[in-house]
Amino acid sequence: MNKPKLWTKDFLIVSAANFFLYFTFYLLMVTITIFASEKFHASPSQAGLASGIFVVGTLIARLFSGRSIDSVGWKKMLYIGFILFLLTTLLYFAVNSLTFLLVNRFLNGAAMGVASTATGTIVAKIIPNARRGEGTGYYALSVTLAAAIGPFLGMFLMQHSSFNMNFIVCLIFLVMSFVAIFFLNVPKVELSHEQLSKMKGFSIHQFFEVKAIPISIIGALVGFGYSSILTFLTSYAKEINLVDVGSFFFIIYAVFTLISRPFTGKWFDQKGENFVMYPSFLFFAVALILLSQVHQGIMLLVVGALVGLGYATFSSSAQAISIKVSPKNRMGLATSTFFIFVDGGVGIGPFILGFFVPLIGYRGLYFSVGVVVFACIFLYYFLHGRKNRQRRSELVELH
Repeated sequence: MNKPKLWTKDFLIVSAANFFLYFTFYLLMVTITIFASEKFHASPSQAGLASGIFVVGTLIARLFSGRSIDSVGWKKMLYIGFILFLLTTLLYFAVNSLTFLLVNRFLNGAAMGVASTATGTIVAKIIPNARRGEGTGYYALSVTLAAAIGPFLGMFLMQHSSFNMNFIVCLIFLVMSFVAIFFLNVPKVELSHEQLSKMKGFSIHQFFEVKAIPISIIGALVGFGYSSILTFLTSYAKEINLVDVGSFFFIIYAVFTLISRPFTGKWFDQKGENFVMYPSFLFFAVALILLSQVHQGIMLLVVGALVGLGYATFSSSAQAISIKVSPKNRMGLATSTFFIFVDGGVGIGPFILGFFVPLIGYRGLYFSVGVVVFACIFLYYFLHGRKNRQRRSELVELH
């Protein structure tokens, strides 16, 4: 029996578009604090706000774009998001005060929220159901690669050029992506009168897909754990004198994600999500606990590999689960629900964890977060894992 085709023109276009969205996000995330500090003499807290307020804008936009994407239209929402993202990225050249920068970062994040909700919803429709885990895994590589290449190129350009070169590079890639999405074929959304009537009014169902909330709660906790790496790894590497090796951490992370993705996606589809999810929790928890004990560069790189096998596998598989358990006509809302929770965990993590660093240090912090991620194994079992196991057992009995 032939497998349905995955690597279509449309799949490649939407994956590339998503890559450049996140490439811009990660590149500016690691450089904007220095931009704010050097150009506007911002304090560390103000510079941190300039970086983090982007995520706030993204979260708020996801709430409303997830609710309205089906009624507005998936491709139209993608156009709106990309145009706003291009315009707000262009506005960085006009920024002349810290207040202007903060406002534009918020708007830039909101535009990102709209565009990425659209790409996530469109790709969920494009991926064949029989290859849901595999396809979502490959699509998620667009974010993984962006997380490795964006920060690396951003820091390189800062050392060898001006801040404006970062903005120029982002704009060039975004324009190329915007042109490409004109050639994207997106199935039209056809909603019944009953489905349209449910979209009216004001209730939790208009902003969240309830069936996607259990896996999204776990996503928030795991994202909370990942925020400890995004936020404090550089400072920790300096403290233990491993800055040079630390710069390769995300490269190793991306390499091992690339290596594992062809296998984990197929296992998700063929053996079920539990076969993939339980090891991903374990790998990530072990990575964080090992990180708390790092003394040599090779160990830091081993941690990067384990994070690639753990966190990256979890994020793509959990996204696939959120879509799988939700009604087909609410794919957009399921996608936005999942990312709202994950982004919330990543966004609030640095603020909460920052209070613990003076008390227990970075080593104590990473050990504690590792325990939290390990506890997610049991939470996953009660919220989703045992139900999936029962369903698979019933299917086996039927056959």
